[in-house]
Amino acid sequence: MATASLAPRLGWRDRVRAATVHLALSALVAALAAVAVFWLWYPAPYGQLAGGRELFTLLVTVDVVMGPLITLAVFDRRKPWPSLRRDLAVVCLLQLAALGYGLWTVAAARPVHLVFEFDRFRVVHAVDIPDELLAKAPPGVVPHPWSGPTPLAVREFKDAQENFEATMAAVNGLSLAARPDLWQTYEAARPRVLAAAQPVARLKGRFPAAAAQIDSALAGLGRSAEGTAWLPVMGRRDAWTVLLDAQTAAVVGFVPLDSF
Repeated sequence: MATASLAPRLGWRDRVRAATVHLALSALVAALAAVAVFWLWYPAPYGQLAGGRELFTLLVTVDVVMGPLITLAVFDRRKPWPSLRRDLAVVCLLQLAALGYGLWTVAAARPVHLVFEFDRFRVVHAVDIPDELLAKAPPGVVPHPWSGPTPLAVREFKDAQENFEATMAAVNGLSLAARPDLWQTYEAARPRVLAAAQPVARLKGRFPAAAAQIDSALAGLGRSAEGTAWLPVMGRRDAWTVLLDAQTAAVVGFVPLDSF
């Protein structure tokens, strides 16, 4: 009787031990995936600005938790070793397939360009760009880079007809910044960027409650307010402020402040 009553407890201990090992291995794989995702696809601050952090966390958390839970349910040393090995292999394959699908989803939603759009910046994601327009990207511009967002600009319209057509497309959900046929290099647009950018003193004047936050961002960048300009930037869900070098228009940093 004592041996019979002890067996279920030992069985559960084995299951918990196996699930714990599985959880540790799953967390390690997820951590390695996170390094790749947030180092290559969503470099700071795009993990927050482009919504990648929440998406990755949701998908990976479900994947990391479900695998060990299934192992907890199926692990049983009383099974023949070939059957137990088969069950664990199926669990691992399903978990890897789910992780692969999650990473594919995160990759499809990754930010690929930070585009100047006349009086603002907009973060463009790979999924935003219509496939039929990819071939119309300017020479030298990679529509879907894998190493983080690159700065681009929307060129000036050729004529009133193009302006009207692009505006109507934007009304229907296709932003100007997501159209490769309207892109130009950031270097070519620098004079327009500098003409649209505003001094940091004006940003503080509009948002006095955020003055300390702005000063902290500048201090972290080692920059002065006099040498820095700003423009609003629209992310996937949030609007922030992009900080620019007042002389070169180079993007130097971001402030999580809606300046629209």
